[in-house]
Amino acid sequence: MKALISVSDKTGIVELATRLEELGWDILSTGGTARALKDAGLKVTEVSEITGFPECFDGRVKTLHPMIHGGLLNVRDNPEHQKQKAELGIDDIDLVVINLYPFAKTVESGAKFATCIENIDIGGPTMLRSAAKNFKFVTVVTDPADYQRVLDELANCGTTYETRYELALKVFELTAHYDAMIADYLKQHAKKDFLRDTLTLTFEKVQDMRYGENPHQEAAFYKLPGKQPGTLTASTQLQGKELSYNNINDTNGALEILKEYPDEPTVIAVKHANPCGAASAPTIAEAYKKAYEADPTSIFGGIIASNGVIDKDTAEQMVQIFLEVVAAPGFTPEALEIFKAKPNLRLLVVDDIMDNPDGYEYKSVRGGLIVQSRDNKSWDELKVVTDRKPTDKEMEDLIFAWRAVKNTKSNAISLAKDKCLIANGPGQVNRIWPTENCILHGGDAVRGSVMASDAFFPFDDCVHAAADAGITAIIQPGGAGRDEDSIKVCNDNGIAMVFTGMRHFKHS
Repeated sequence: MKALISVSDKTGIVELATRLEELGWDILSTGGTARALKDAGLKVTEVSEITGFPECFDGRVKTLHPMIHGGLLNVRDNPEHQKQKAELGIDDIDLVVINLYPFAKTVESGAKFATCIENIDIGGPTMLRSAAKNFKFVTVVTDPADYQRVLDELANCGTTYETRYELALKVFELTAHYDAMIADYLKQHAKKDFLRDTLTLTFEKVQDMRYGENPHQEAAFYKLPGKQPGTLTASTQLQGKELSYNNINDTNGALEILKEYPDEPTVIAVKHANPCGAASAPTIAEAYKKAYEADPTSIFGGIIASNGVIDKDTAEQMVQIFLEVVAAPGFTPEALEIFKAKPNLRLLVVDDIMDNPDGYEYKSVRGGLIVQSRDNKSWDELKVVTDRKPTDKEMEDLIFAWRAVKNTKSNAISLAKDKCLIANGPGQVNRIWPTENCILHGGDAVRGSVMASDAFFPFDDCVHAAADAGITAIIQPGGAGRDEDSIKVCNDNGIAMVFTGMRHFKHS
């Protein structure tokens, strides 16, 4: 019985090979793996001794040979295969232990393009695929976590069909993942169009979950390979229960909204992926206080994201109510001590929390996937279309409200005052309902506030409602066939209106 061992990650490999030798296996190996096993006192046959051909081209070619792949791929119960094997002098290889060149780690290290290319494994995936294709007869291992299981079975009459099948499946998952990472790297490096005729994506599991959106749904959390600054996958959890499916979805929404406010201390509160509180202020503690006081009902049980470190003053406010998650670039020691009173509260430190690169986002639909570039733009041009121009303060609040409504489910209306979200109306089937909802729930704070709409006003009903409520300025994309009706109502009531020339539908 022959085992072929060639690994980049040598974790546990000497122990594995030692036990194989004790069980009577002959060991074939290559390069650094062969040296490591020989240095451990094991008897190793170099692959070049079997192929009769030396490693060449800086090790690019060493196992790509019929003596190797014939030993892997011949069907043991096929008489014709066995006849050819004998004629060619090929020996069976019954166990393959391989892991691949560390391509992803090389890319993450910032290595030069040529170095990354050299870390594309060719022989390894080829041998893995050959062995996995012939799993009926060949055992193939890629993960050190499987070493002991395989050894136990080999010591007890050999590996089972079920084990070989499962390990073969892991091989094809691994090689597909590996090739997808390489394809993505080449696309990024060449700056080619992402939306090509075929789309190959690969993700790595972060965690299993107890359930999905609802208890009867299975769920898990996956991440894109490599470093993803400014995302949940770049976070460290300091305390609290494990993040749930809904926690992850809502916290992601909070982080997306937070990135709209890079210029001063800002706190975002989210419920069901919609902002229910948002405020900017000279300090994070003041920003949280404003966001809380604007809607103390909705923020209860919410998700908080902050673009500044959470300090003692902010923590003392936060522990007064029930919150699910607090995400921030950091927490002071005093704040962490205060949060101990809420041991289930999830505290997340997010590296580079304001990082906001361009990229793509995906949504699954039945039988497929829709893909679009991230909505990282805000407006084409801020154009005043009314007789009255907004004051400087109104313009500050208009921009604040626009950034909030951009990240609210359509149809959406947002009201803001003093760089604070005072009411938000998400996800309605027409535009007047969220307007009326905001005016109702904003209460006395609505008078003197500004309004943002994620899309144009098809009719002037929302503008009439704003005028009656004492709203002083409005920002919207413009472009409706009846824009002049809305502009006239604004002029008749002394309301300033600004067009952005860019809508921000958010349907999911």
